Amino acid sequence: MTEEKQPDTGGSAMGVGLFVRPESEDGMSSGDIIAIVVSCLWLAMAGAFWFFVGRGTGTDGPLGSLMVLVAIALPVALIWVAAITLRTARQMRSESRRLQAAIDSMRHAYINQAQASVARPSMEKRLDEIAMATRQTESAVVTFTSSRDAGMKPATLLPAATQTAPEEEQPALAFGPEAGLTAAPVPSADFIKALNFPDSPTDKDGFRALRAALEDHAMAKLIRAAQDTLTLLSQDGIYMDDLKPDRARPELWRRFAQGERGRPIAALGGVRDRSSLALTAGRMRQDTIFRDAAHHFLRQFDKTFAGFEKTATDQEIAALAETRTARAFMLLGRVAGIFD
Repeated sequence: MTEEKQPDTGGSAMGVGLFVRPESEDGMSSGDIIAIVVSCLWLAMAGAFWFFVGRGTGTDGPLGSLMVLVAIALPVALIWVAAITLRTARQMRSESRRLQAAIDSMRHAYINQAQASVARPSMEKRLDEIAMATRQTESAVVTFTSSRDAGMKPATLLPAATQTAPEEEQPALAFGPEAGLTAAPVPSADFIKALNFPDSPTDKDGFRALRAALEDHAMAKLIRAAQDTLTLLSQDGIYMDDLKPDRARPELWRRFAQGERGRPIAALGGVRDRSSLALTAGRMRQDTIFRDAAHHFLRQFDKTFAGFEKTATDQEIAALAETRTARAFMLLGRVAGIFD
């Protein structure tokens, strides 16, 4: 079984750019600054030429003035056409990278789902075989013990060494699911930061917390489920940074962690963005991959948060509620009817 690669500081492994809305292009880019400088330089040169030389060139008539204006404005127009073309090309490259990351994430989720569906029947068959073998072994041991008991001597006639020799404890075998999962506990601050995911490929602190959380088996399952869900939501233009949910008191979060559901905790579903709710509900009905990923994410969040709440302070619960993962839970929880 191949080991999954941990996310590097480049951000490609976790598809960080999918969870944040693309940066706005309204600001001044380097190409715009160059275009402004070149335009100003050209206008200054044309003005100087007209002031010192052009007055005596016979361009006083309407046609001559028009030619002068064309000669001055045409290079400026070409400069800005080139600048706009560069900006459009840059946007297309960015969208292409984001689309490729989304496709890779969907392929990863589909492969995991396919492997799980294939492995489940074989695992159940293997467990049935092990249970049958265990029953046969127990039956054989009982039969053997019964036949031996009939011809055995009383215990008082056995050698003293046989009576007093303690049984040696059988060493534990490192084949169980808990083997190799004895990593140090992840601090709550790192867990919360990991659930928010890094803000950019240069967010070193975010990647450090993400790597630490992925060392924990339960946290890693939630983080990967959240990654798949946020990636699928971003394909419909739904970004958690755009959602401004109503804040719920930590007491409500604790009641949810302790198993309460329905109207009493409806305040947890504080997402009010109608377009996001409508898009998510529509895709939940039509896209089976999205629906399976959403339900898997909701189960993992429920299970992991129930353990986190036992030791978390009110401030830590409030901080977790502000993460992108918690906002995705509020959105999907409302659509799935958890708070109804």
